[in-house]
Amino acid sequence: MAYYPVLVNRSHLLPPDYIPDDLEEAGIPFCAPPGSEKRLLRKKASKAAARLFTQAALDKIGLVGISGYRSYRRQDELYKDALRRKSSAVAPPGASEHQTGFALDLSCPEVNLKLEEAFACTSEGKWLEKHAPLYGFIIRYPQNKEIITGFPWEPWHIRYVGEPLALYLSMTGLTLEEYHKL
Repeated sequence: MAYYPVLVNRSHLLPPDYIPDDLEEAGIPFCAPPGSEKRLLRKKASKAAARLFTQAALDKIGLVGISGYRSYRRQDELYKDALRRKSSAVAPPGASEHQTGFALDLSCPEVNLKLEEAFACTSEGKWLEKHAPLYGFIIRYPQNKEIITGFPWEPWHIRYVGEPLALYLSMTGLTLEEYHKL
């Protein structure tokens, strides 16, 4: 699956045995330890993330990677834990974009490296929303699009789709779901 805009959500699932064949450890600051699965991205997304982080550093923006690739098995564990906590914000196994190797959760010290909506109000969150498309990433779950994406607003969750499509989606305000319906 090298098709960058592949749609993965609650209706378009990945099989349990899907593992990208070109995962590599992304060369960006991470809060996960070296060797952690969380530090992995597909090669093209990893290179784009490195360019994004280089520009962020030049602009004095302190982004930190929280989670990249996530296996089906790990997503199943997170989902079951969310069910126990009565939370519906976690994707079921097979429905997580992290399994594609194209998704990356980011945060910053200002919000204590947490994945929370307050990230959008930080310098890092504002910078990311503006600059991510220039490097082929979109904010995958934008505000006020929950009904379309099936997931709550996540200003920290970016998804690699390639520069042309990222710029197009950013300029039109379309989600990946809306793009696939064109």
